[in-house]
Amino acid sequence: MAVTLLDLSGFKCPLPVLKTRKALRGLGAGEQLEVRCTDPLAAIDIPNLIRETGDQILSQHQGDRQLIFLIAKGAGAPAA
Repeated sequence: MAVTLLDLSGFKCPLPVLKTRKALRGLGAGEQLEVRCTDPLAAIDIPNLIRETGDQILSQHQGDRQLIFLIAKGAGAPAA
């Protein structure tokens, strides 16, 4: 399965989370998105976004001055 790469290096809050949300809307269920960020607040903001959207973080780690998230698109939003 192909992974879509979203490089948000250099973007500051709130752009990483807004661009991640937009990218996830364009994916089908089960597709994966790799997000790379340099903004330290993304470590909080992106997991919060994923809880809201019902998608899943498969992995999260820090690379060379980057936060890297691998996200799987879920089937839909969680029940309220």
